[in-house]
Amino acid sequence: MPTPVPRTLLTPAEATQAILAEISPLPVERVPLLEARGRVLAEQVTSPIDIPQWDNSSMDGYAVREDDLTGGAEGAEGAERSGGAGVTLQVIETIPAGAFPQATLGPRECARVFTGAPVPEGTDCVIRQEHTTRLDEQTVRIDGLIDLGRNVRRKGEDIEFGSVVFDPGTEVGAAQIGVLASLAQSEVAVHRVPCVAILTSGDEIVDLDQRDAILTGKKIASSNTYAMMAMAREAGAEPMNLGIALDDPFDLRHRLENAATADVVVTSGAMSVGEHDHLRSILEDAGTDMKFWRLKTRPGAPVGFGILNGKPWVGLPGNPVSTMVSFELFVRPAIRRLMGHLRLFRSTQEVRVGDPISTPPKLTHFLRVFLTKEAGVLVARQTGPQRSGILSSMARADALLIVPEDVDGFDVGDTARVIRLNEVEHTEEMPY
Repeated sequence: MPTPVPRTLLTPAEATQAILAEISPLPVERVPLLEARGRVLAEQVTSPIDIPQWDNSSMDGYAVREDDLTGGAEGAEGAERSGGAGVTLQVIETIPAGAFPQATLGPRECARVFTGAPVPEGTDCVIRQEHTTRLDEQTVRIDGLIDLGRNVRRKGEDIEFGSVVFDPGTEVGAAQIGVLASLAQSEVAVHRVPCVAILTSGDEIVDLDQRDAILTGKKIASSNTYAMMAMAREAGAEPMNLGIALDDPFDLRHRLENAATADVVVTSGAMSVGEHDHLRSILEDAGTDMKFWRLKTRPGAPVGFGILNGKPWVGLPGNPVSTMVSFELFVRPAIRRLMGHLRLFRSTQEVRVGDPISTPPKLTHFLRVFLTKEAGVLVARQTGPQRSGILSSMARADALLIVPEDVDGFDVGDTARVIRLNEVEHTEEMPY
């Protein structure tokens, strides 16, 4: 049976759809609550209790019945006119936080309460202590009525028993951990952290342990290794460094075999058709189901994707900017899908173009830009030359400005959309 020919010259959207169609969230594991930060919930969380579990005071003061102060008058103003301020009440008990009331409030009775303490049955509000005068151990005078209807946190007002607190797909942050702790959840069910195997290649590329060779110009530092590992970790994955493969089929094949335990394999370089680019033939010999090879985008046209030994493989270009932009566009959403996220893409934002842009037609371009606020409008300007080898332009970029395939550029003042690279909010909508 002939080997299927991979699709070619896909749009970025088609490439993303093809990748995500082959990826599902990873299996579920239960982890201690504090280890769940940054993970994604795999199960619905319902509340086993009310939060708060009883009516309680949000202030230090006196729990009272409003009828004793208002005399049927409407609100604090009417109560003041009817003599509510100046009423003397009997203090029947003192309730510190951690204790529980022993009696129900009767007419002209109150209870001394502290913040967080349960209030007695019959309590309508808590008058703060600064609006009262303690006359003796048994009596207190109410001096002001600004607190009528206030300062009582009602049972279940935050979370009701049996209610859905979090849905599957919720990312666990500090606030979610606090809520889960309040529900006595010492462990939570989350999707496993994906392992991303990262491989770069090229005889001219070396790791940082060969500093002298790099500084004397004999070799080139493998910036792609470090950038991709950082991007994988930033996306929530655990990177596996497969090292730097020589332009040698045996070495390349051996390093790919070391990715057997990874959840996804990402390679950088060897995506061209030169005599030293052996990656495609090695992948085909290994039985890789090639889905596509080459896109209609810049930077990052030589991007490939397939299924290698049952694992997704994404091949990225070797030029540093192309590697980082392609990782952002195609690998990052895949990592988020593996983690169980429902919102896979960074959100976009409308901006004004700050400098003229001219791009070749029939390609989708992603330009590195920085953003400034000018006269209340967000303006995008290019970080400098957009060649794919100028890595410092990525370090200066706040966003990627999208130039659609059917647009050949923008004039100053035109409206465009950008992908915010530091954006923490995500969306289900593909941005390109």
